[in-house]
Amino acid sequence: MSKIYRPQDKQNYIANADRYEKMKYRRTGKSGLLLPELSLGLWHNFGLNDDFENARNLLKCAFDNGITHFDLANNYGPPYGSAETTFGKILKKDFKKYRNELIISSKAGYDMWPGPYGDFGSKKYLVSSLDDSLKRMNLDYVDIFYHHRPDYETPLEETMVTLDLMVRQGKALYVGISNYQPERAAEAFKILKDLGTPCLIHQPRYSMMDRWVEDGLLDLIEKEGVGAIAFSPLAQGTLTDKYLNGFPEDSRAVKDGRYLKTAQINEKLSKIKKLNTIALERGQSLAQMAIAWILKDQRITSVLIGASKTAQILDSLKAIDNTEFSKEELEKIESVL
Repeated sequence: MSKIYRPQDKQNYIANADRYEKMKYRRTGKSGLLLPELSLGLWHNFGLNDDFENARNLLKCAFDNGITHFDLANNYGPPYGSAETTFGKILKKDFKKYRNELIISSKAGYDMWPGPYGDFGSKKYLVSSLDDSLKRMNLDYVDIFYHHRPDYETPLEETMVTLDLMVRQGKALYVGISNYQPERAAEAFKILKDLGTPCLIHQPRYSMMDRWVEDGLLDLIEKEGVGAIAFSPLAQGTLTDKYLNGFPEDSRAVKDGRYLKTAQINEKLSKIKKLNTIALERGQSLAQMAIAWILKDQRITSVLIGASKTAQILDSLKAIDNTEFSKEELEKIESVL
């Protein structure tokens, strides 16, 4: 379904005219906003020391294939903020005329700058952070602004009132939350609804290897009419064929052990190999099946993918061709997991 990606003239990017023909879009909860089934996250590969032209090509490849949603956060890089700076430069060079076709999101909630006002969920931090994010990206507003993680020291009302303020000031069109457990999320939804700025979307970590959202959160968002976008669908790359035969030198587990360690992969290798066999029987790669497995649930609005190469985006796009699973396939997967 995806188009073969061919980088165009660096100075005159023109998006594929048929980019919307085969991408599938889902309604975000009970809102009016549709999101593509796949969204592109800029957590990695858009930092100061990453290849700028490669970053441009990743964004062009995504948009050429109907991926309209680019997901950032204030602390993406490294260093913090550099992914937004890179994105702002690419937006100006290549996507300025397509701004109305893009959903651009950012977040605040993790450590950003020194001192007591650069972290968590205070009004001081969130307002300052979004202002800085807009400057880095050269934007008047973001489409979605998230509180990135719950803060149990700051009153929840203060954090949610600040999200409401960002919408009323025109700095964000919608707001969301990320990494909130069901009970805290329910409280946040109620406060925002009472304020007149309903929560658009929740962004949780979700994969075959990490299924905490099934313990109440998915039921809650369905009940409240909130969308859901899953991050880390490939469990930091473990749900791919990358590690089936060892550890490639350019893999994340080898290059950057902060978030994924080789020992973690070795512990799961037996399961990964069995899941890979099931994927091949479905005519999919393991990565494609892992994404499709999340999208089988209609409560999920979109799945966030990351990529260091355009080929990875094109491979992930094939996942949406088959998101239905037979009862037998689901039973096989459950027996492995």
